[in-house]
Amino acid sequence: MVGIKDVARQAGVSVGTVSNVINRPDLVAEETRTRVQSVIARLGYVRSESARQLRAGASRIMALLVLDMGNPFFVAVASGAERTARAAGLGVMVCNSAQSVSEEQEYLSLFAEQRVRGVLVTPADPTGRSLDGLRSQGIPFVLVDRVSADASVCSVSVDDVAGGRLAVQHLIAAGHRSIVYVGGPPEVTQVHDRKAGALAALAEAGLPADSLTEISAERLDVAAGRDAGSRLLGLGRRPTAVFCANDLLALGVLQAMFAARISVPDEMAIVGYDDIEFAAAAAVPLTSVRQPAVPMGRLAAEMLLEETVGDPAEHRHRQTVLQPELVVRGSSLPSR
Repeated sequence: MVGIKDVARQAGVSVGTVSNVINRPDLVAEETRTRVQSVIARLGYVRSESARQLRAGASRIMALLVLDMGNPFFVAVASGAERTARAAGLGVMVCNSAQSVSEEQEYLSLFAEQRVRGVLVTPADPTGRSLDGLRSQGIPFVLVDRVSADASVCSVSVDDVAGGRLAVQHLIAAGHRSIVYVGGPPEVTQVHDRKAGALAALAEAGLPADSLTEISAERLDVAAGRDAGSRLLGLGRRPTAVFCANDLLALGVLQAMFAARISVPDEMAIVGYDDIEFAAAAAVPLTSVRQPAVPMGRLAAEMLLEETVGDPAEHRHRQTVLQPELVVRGSSLPSR
């Protein structure tokens, strides 16, 4: 590997001069700067970021750990965070816990070893204990898509209870009185909150709680949605509407309805959650509760930057809760 000493020797200058050309070029005479830059290009020298971090005491890498990179929602969150980090001269290391507590712990340990600038994380561990290592190492972190009950932790989340309420209010207004909620792993807070919102909408409409039947899925993906759709069709009393905990589940349910020749929305209305890009592009455009994913990533990155720039003692932690929006499309509107 070519080092800074090799560049200095080839250019006939000191190591300090090479360092100035790289970091403070305005301090170096133009002729010398040009000669050093020519040698750097010829030798293919790349400065060691780890060595620079040791000298400066600050990493230029921000870590983002999400539950499922197969879900376009988290891709949009990452996009918002990456734009903000890039504007601040930082890079983003994106990792996927796959909803696994053990994988989450391994990644968090890696972040601590690499001494990243800070971590944006959607926790897989509902207890939050996996974050203790970051606390002990003094590495700042911000919770993403998860509200923090701890006033000493920043978080950016969406009001998922309100989102679940929006979805089922819409279905009730369309005349549905028998609704299935396709949820996911019970330890995922969002799954619980969206169901709570659905039940609140039923209560507000004077409908009994058993108007909502839950079908649980082991995962939050399309294959799990297809399986849930097949089980839905086997219910003794078939519902007329389905509310899914995310759009991937909803797309799987839609596929199951097509396979069984069930007309959507005339025989079965479907509402998803997240409003990913594929929702509008489905064979029957999917009604969905939109989460502001890109702004969520941007706000989380801004919070982390605020905490890592300047005096940490002056930083004020805050918990920002964004509001969802219902986007109505063909999957829940009966044809005229």
